[in-house]
Amino acid sequence: GLQPGQVCSSPSPPCCHCLIFIKNEIYQDGHRLQVSLYVLLAAVTLMTALSNAFVVATIFLTRKLHTPANFLIGSLAITDLLVSILVMPISIVYTVTKTWSLGQIVCDIWLSSDITFCTASILHLCVIALDRYWAITDALEYSKHRTMRRAGMMVGVVWVISISISMPPLFWRQAKAQGELRECVVNTEKISYTLYSTFGAFYVPTVLLVILYGRIYVAARSRIFKTPSSGKRFTTAQLIQTSAGSSLCSGGGGGGGGGGSPVFMNSVKVKLADSVLERKRLCAARERKATKTLGIILGAFIVCWLPFFVSTLVSAICTTCWFSPVLFDLFTWLGYLNSLINPVIYTVFNDDFKQAFQKLMKCRRSF
Repeated sequence: GLQPGQVCSSPSPPCCHCLIFIKNEIYQDGHRLQVSLYVLLAAVTLMTALSNAFVVATIFLTRKLHTPANFLIGSLAITDLLVSILVMPISIVYTVTKTWSLGQIVCDIWLSSDITFCTASILHLCVIALDRYWAITDALEYSKHRTMRRAGMMVGVVWVISISISMPPLFWRQAKAQGELRECVVNTEKISYTLYSTFGAFYVPTVLLVILYGRIYVAARSRIFKTPSSGKRFTTAQLIQTSAGSSLCSGGGGGGGGGGSPVFMNSVKVKLADSVLERKRLCAARERKATKTLGIILGAFIVCWLPFFVSTLVSAICTTCWFSPVLFDLFTWLGYLNSLINPVIYTVFNDDFKQAFQKLMKCRRSF
C-alpha cells in the first residue's frame, strides 16, 4: 500500500526501497504517457480546426467557388469545425483522465453535440455524393434545379435527421440523473435506440454511399470512354452548337482575301474540332479526378467510422462480449479523425480548392 514518495518504517528491508523505486517509476511513466496523449490529441484537434477553418474561408473568399456543390462542401467543413471545437476538446480530457468531473448538464450537452455533429458530418457525405450523382447522370436537367436554395434544403434535411438521432438519450439520462456522475456515455442497454442510431447515422448512409459511388463510377467511365478520338471530325452544325469559336466561320466570310475559300473553311473546321476535342478531354479528366476524389473520401470514411459503429452495435447486442475501454477510445478518435481527413482530401485532390487555398496563403503572407 505504499504511495509514491512514501518511505518504509525503520528498520526497512532492502526490498522496501526497491518497491518504492518501482512505484515511483510506474507513476512517472503513467504521468509521461498522459502528457504525451494530451499533446497528441490536442495536435489532432488543432489541425482539424485549422484545416476546416481554411476550407470555409477559402470558399467564402473565392468567388469562383460560390457554387451549390461547394456550398455543400463548405457546410461539411463547418460541421467538422464544430466537431473540433465543441466535441474533441472535452473528449481529450475524458479520454486521458477516464473520469467525468463536469456534471450532468455538460455531459448532456457534450453527448448530444457529439452525436449530432458526427452524424451530420457523415450525412453531408451522402448529400455531396447524391448531388454528384445527379450532376453526372442527368446533367442537363439537374443543372436547372441545382441552386443554392436546393443545396440549403439538403443541408436542412441533414441537420433534422442528425438532431432526431441525438435527442432521445436526453430523456432517459435526465430521468437517471441522481447522485454524482462519474462517467458520461450513451447507454447501449437500450437496444432499440442503439439500432436506430447506428443504422441511421452509419449503416444506412454507408450503403447509400456505396450504391451512389458505384453508379457514379459507372457513369463517369461511360462518359470518359465516349470521349471522341483524335481522328474524329464534326459537322459544321455540331461545331456551331458546341463551340463558342464557331463565330469565326461567320467572321471569316466577311473578311477580305480568300476567307470564303474551301481550304480556309476546312482549316477552321479542323481547328474548331480540335478545340471541342480538347475541351471534352479536359472534361473527362475532371470527371475522372472528381470520381477518384469521391472514392478516396468514401474509403477514408469507412476506415474511420466502421470500427466504432461495429463495436457499438456488438456491445449492445452481445451482452457477454467485452471491449477494452482503451480500444473503444481508439475507435472513437479514429472516427473524429475523419473530420480532419475530409478537408485535407478536398484541398489536395481538388484543383480549384488548391489554387484558391494557395492564393489565400499568399495573401496572408503579404500581411
